[in-house]
Amino acid sequence: MGKLANISGKEAAKAFEKAGWQAIGQVGSHLVLVKPGIRVNLSIPQHRELSVGTLRALIRLSGLSVDEFLRLL
Repeated sequence: MGKLANISGKEAAKAFEKAGWQAIGQVGSHLVLVKPGIRVNLSIPQHRELSVGTLRALIRLSGLSVDEFLRLL
């Protein structure tokens, strides 16, 4: 399994968009992404560095594995 570290919210959003997620707007400092056919919305904080726990939770909600996510970066 790859290592998650020093990924910004902007980089994470780009990776999720490559996986088919689409940005529908922003609420405060969080970018909201949706994907057709999936009932979950991803709310990605637009910080310089995301905590590993937050990033893992977003990856789990998206249905990707950590390795798949790292390949999309």
